[in-house]
Amino acid sequence: MSLAQLLAIARCAKNLVMLGDPQQLEQPQQGAHPNGADVAALTHLIGVDRHTLSDAQGLFLPETWRLQPSLCEFTSQLYYDHRLLPRVGNEHQRLDGTGVVDGAGHFLLECEHEGNQAMAPEEVAAIERLLRRILQPRATWTDRGGRTSALRPDDVLVIAPYNAQVGALRRALEPLGVSRVGTVDKFQGQEAPLVIYSCTSSSPEDAPRGLAFLYDPHRLNVATSRARCAFVMVASPRLFAPPVRTPQQMQWANGMCRFREVARQI
Repeated sequence: MSLAQLLAIARCAKNLVMLGDPQQLEQPQQGAHPNGADVAALTHLIGVDRHTLSDAQGLFLPETWRLQPSLCEFTSQLYYDHRLLPRVGNEHQRLDGTGVVDGAGHFLLECEHEGNQAMAPEEVAAIERLLRRILQPRATWTDRGGRTSALRPDDVLVIAPYNAQVGALRRALEPLGVSRVGTVDKFQGQEAPLVIYSCTSSSPEDAPRGLAFLYDPHRLNVATSRARCAFVMVASPRLFAPPVRTPQQMQWANGMCRFREVARQI
């Protein structure tokens, strides 16, 4: 909730409790407000030098029920001041029998293409081929309670930044039974054992709405933290060498570059 909205409703009560995660995507804004008024209220409270509340400001919930430890480490390091920890039992979550993304963690599938902006047929085809390899009868996933079951199409979440790419992915993956396909914004709050993220744009220069949208740390945080076991990024190699010119742009690019460092190549 933005500061402007918070100030408007704060007059209705004697006490106000703010609950949320300012490292997630903010609400879409259509109104015009003075500079800074559209920023999330919790962001104003925390300040620009921190990602989480201090003990004097409020209560930080330190455990995630979703993320396997290796996934949690990446998320905690980049977005939560190293304070986020996996709940006991999350270490049991893993995939087996896929032959591609067995175990748990971050995976990178680099896909060469040129001139694509909001839709990349090459990435659609690469994801379709990848899922045909993964969704085999022997593929299983184990939950935090240690229960193992078959990996089904409903256990897969496929996301992309742009609606055009989402539409192309839906059409291509429908024959495989994979129906959970949408934008990062739409699937905020959802989860799946396996998440595949199609970055779509061929280069930073091709990205619609520029670096601020595709490289938004909130967007990458939401995308990577949907996964319980494995997160696969499908991306053009050129996205990992953006032409940054300001400290803010360096901060935007940091998440993508760090991901490439920790991810296993497919």
